[in-house]
Amino acid sequence: MGKDVIIACDFASAEETFAFLDRFENEKPFVKIGMELFYAEGPEIVREIKRRGHKVFLDLKLHDIPNTVKNSMGVLSKLDIDMTNVHATGTIAMMQAAIEGLTRPDGTRPLLVAVTQLTSTDEATMKKDLLIERSMEVVVTHYAMNAKRAGLDGVVCSPKEASFVHDLCGKAFLTVTPGVRFPEDDAGDQKRVMTPAEAKAIGSDYIVVGRPITQAEDPVAVYRRCVKDFVD
Repeated sequence: MGKDVIIACDFASAEETFAFLDRFENEKPFVKIGMELFYAEGPEIVREIKRRGHKVFLDLKLHDIPNTVKNSMGVLSKLDIDMTNVHATGTIAMMQAAIEGLTRPDGTRPLLVAVTQLTSTDEATMKKDLLIERSMEVVVTHYAMNAKRAGLDGVVCSPKEASFVHDLCGKAFLTVTPGVRFPEDDAGDQKRVMTPAEAKAIGSDYIVVGRPITQAEDPVAVYRRCVKDFVD
């Protein structure tokens, strides 16, 4: 599976989203729809973006009892999304239920990945707030192994952990890595970050880039720079 740049369309409305996507006259970038936009506009925002020819990563991070997650995934599978996710902390049983719900009657399904630790969380915060005493590397790779045992396609992790995940789970196990910035960009609330070129070198399969593209004066140019550094 080829590498790709996913643009995080963290906008508040469909109007803002389409105004942004309309600037891409010659490209159809892979886009991520998160909770803010999905809760504001509902499933129709996914349908319209798909009609426009984009791949969609629906980033809702489901985390609930297995039966609820299974039924919710059954609903999401009807949206023709290309990728979605759950929290790995929901347990292997929950992730297995997610796979079951996401699989359509014809046997097809979107890619399913599990969030390990959010890139806004560093090791000190993880230990202080979550009472997890193991190192970030140990926690992320353990969650990745749980996701693999459950039958998922990969995990969401910082690019800093992508190589560890691949070493443990194999090169075919996908790493989707947010927290990607250029050196001149403000890291914002992201704490475990890398550049697109560094993410490529360390083995990330997909990078998720939001504000450095969406808030740029020329987002198309910044997107192309990401593609050049990460894909080409």
